[in-house]
Amino acid sequence: MSTAISARPEDSVDDRDSRWAALAGGRGLVGVVLVGLVAAAGLLAPWIAPYAPDAQLAGATLLPPNGDHLLGTDSVGRDILSRTLYGIRVDLLVIFLAVPAGAVIGSVLGLASTRFALLDTALQRAFDLILAFPTIILAIALTMVVGPGMWTIGAVIVLAEIPVFGRLTRTSVLTVRQAPYVEAARTVGASEGWILRRHVLPNSLEPLTVQLALAMSVGVFIEGAMSFLGLGITPPTPSLGSLIKEGTQNAYHSPLFVAGPLAVVVVLVLGLLLISQSLAARSRRR
Repeated sequence: MSTAISARPEDSVDDRDSRWAALAGGRGLVGVVLVGLVAAAGLLAPWIAPYAPDAQLAGATLLPPNGDHLLGTDSVGRDILSRTLYGIRVDLLVIFLAVPAGAVIGSVLGLASTRFALLDTALQRAFDLILAFPTIILAIALTMVVGPGMWTIGAVIVLAEIPVFGRLTRTSVLTVRQAPYVEAARTVGASEGWILRRHVLPNSLEPLTVQLALAMSVGVFIEGAMSFLGLGITPPTPSLGSLIKEGTQNAYHSPLFVAGPLAVVVVLVLGLLLISQSLAARSRRR
């Protein structure tokens, strides 16, 4: 009995190692490369952007793509390529802070709900209430209260992800707690805290890592939609969503004005989806 119980944590350690090995080849590697390229472009923006993001260049209003301005210029003479590179930084800051924050809060609440029945009931009804509202309606309501901006986008993403991760954590924990090796651990007198640390949490993390990558891709869409509708990042600060909005407004001068920011969104979302699919495929093979 004790041999079977002690073997399981070792299997969990191997699982955690192979979880990252899933990103070393195939779709996972492609996704990591795509996200890495976009992240590197944003982080290196101060060194690779040809102009300052807010620099208004004389006589350079609505220029089509050319040798000096690879993506053209906007209606006030700002270089679109430079603004796109700096816009990546804003999007990465939002999704890499807001999504993990929502994941952590939701996971903690989901874990707590498995221990206290009354709290579980209250949390499930609260999750129902949040999920009943489409994200864009939630964004409009929050913007009416606190106004548009980066913090508003972050708050919307956090609120949208809390019930998703809360319910996923709750389901995963309840499933693992019924596993035979957990029952065996209880039989030999293992404490609930030891079972939680050695069995429940390690074996509940896998679906959460898959959901985290997927949630980040959703975060890109939320930022883009809110900024496109004027609910997110406010000018003159660039973001991918606001740049797409400006590009569509000036598309009659050149359709390529919107191509650069839109291509970055596509590459970033595709990379995150490939990472999520790779982790999910690895989970199904277990």
